[in-house]
Amino acid sequence: MNRAIDYYFSAPSPWTYLGHDRLLALLAAHRREVRVLPVDFNRVFAASGGLPLPKRAPQRQAYRLLELRRFAEHLGMALNPEPKYFPADAAPSSLLITLVAHADGMDAAMRLSGAVFAACWREERDIASDGTLAELLDETDLPTERLAQSRGAETQARYDAHTQAAIDAGVFGAPTYIVEGEMFWGQDRLDFLQRRLSV
Repeated sequence: MNRAIDYYFSAPSPWTYLGHDRLLALLAAHRREVRVLPVDFNRVFAASGGLPLPKRAPQRQAYRLLELRRFAEHLGMALNPEPKYFPADAAPSSLLITLVAHADGMDAAMRLSGAVFAACWREERDIASDGTLAELLDETDLPTERLAQSRGAETQARYDAHTQAAIDAGVFGAPTYIVEGEMFWGQDRLDFLQRRLSV
């Protein structure tokens, strides 16, 4: 049986940022491996009936900002709920993380993912820009040539496959964690994931 946790996310997701370090702690505590799986949530929303943020009702957008502030304060995490470079094109960072996962392993992909999330939500950096992504590779001790390599057809095919796998698994929001076929949606479900891993 596959005991790895499938970690589906959108690179510009604030909720993924809020849960990432806690997921790392769970993986270490329970000696679980992870599969880092960035996906194209435009396709996921189209398949699941979801709406991208700009198309959601004003009431939902306003409540989202309130909840982001609440969770950031609750978790003691720095977060700007309305960062300068948002919404950001998810594809460049997602493709880069996908390539790093394949070329350098899941630990490296988790390290880079955390840096991408923090760059967007804490550091006011543009995660869709080549300059920022090159800096993040350097800051996480990864080869800067990975940026150019991430533009290849094989990496796009892997990203597409992640997205289709998410759709097939019933994923509809980010982040989603799947362990042994059981889905946990949202960073606010990490307590339930911890209980599941403790069984």
